[in-house]
Amino acid sequence: MHLFEFEGKRPTVHPEAFVAPTATLIGDVTIEKGASVWYGAVLRADICRIVVREGANVQDNSVLHGAPDALVEVGPGATVAHSCIVHGAVLEERALLGNGSTMLDDTRLGAGSMVAAGSLVSPGTQIPAGVLAAGAPAQVKKPIEGTAAQFWVEANPPYYAELAQRHRTGITAV
Repeated sequence: MHLFEFEGKRPTVHPEAFVAPTATLIGDVTIEKGASVWYGAVLRADICRIVVREGANVQDNSVLHGAPDALVEVGPGATVAHSCIVHGAVLEERALLGNGSTMLDDTRLGAGSMVAAGSLVSPGTQIPAGVLAAGAPAQVKKPIEGTAAQFWVEANPPYYAELAQRHRTGITAV
């Protein structure tokens, strides 16, 4: 993993977290117990603060950043899927941001909600708990309960927690 101090602020990674060797953490970044940050992800907290809460996962090639003094937070058990952009946004507990999606400044994804792949959450948008949102701009489509999307919200955190442990012990540079 690539860890960089910036202007006296340095990343903090819990010993039971997994940060891939090609992930980059800069400045005021906190990775909590059981969280994972995957290959190619960049968490740049040079002018903001980034917290990846317990059991959350930030997947491959995602980028997290924010405006000055913003808090970027990936809540407990939340998922930032592959190739996402999270800029000055908050994902609440067990929320899931689908592959290739973007959340912009002052947005919030409610607990247990999902943003479908390829969506854009426009600045200031607040997506409530327990819903599926999709589109550009993302709009609430329906409650997530009883849908196929609910599977991903529930299954992804334990799956990635287990996979992260396998990578912690099983990866070898060749």
